[in-house]
Amino acid sequence: MMQELNYICCGDYYIPDIHLPEESRPIGRWGRMHRDYIKEHRPILFNGLCLNGNLWTYLADLNEQAQSRLELIIEQMKESEGVTEHMKQHDQMAWVGAMNSIRNRAEEIILREMIYGEDAV
Repeated sequence: MMQELNYICCGDYYIPDIHLPEESRPIGRWGRMHRDYIKEHRPILFNGLCLNGNLWTYLADLNEQAQSRLELIIEQMKESEGVTEHMKQHDQMAWVGAMNSIRNRAEEIILREMIYGEDAV
């Protein structure tokens, strides 16, 4: 399907009037890391997404999926390791240490599975 192109006269030149779709959602931390990864290691995919105007939407979707998966993994790890509000009230330092450990492990899972993994794309 051919689309009609409109041109804008700038001085002696006619420049195509091309607009990319606007995406208002932020790409966030995970989207920025994945963008850098595909830019460096998967340039064909990166260029294809840029040329189609789908890069920002793709990265915003990935960021939302990664963030929700991170929250789910953290909740599951908290439950399996017995990190509760009761622990938070009675032994705050142990709770902080356990939560930091859980968050770090969950972030590593997200990085390996969704951001830098072979099947991440």
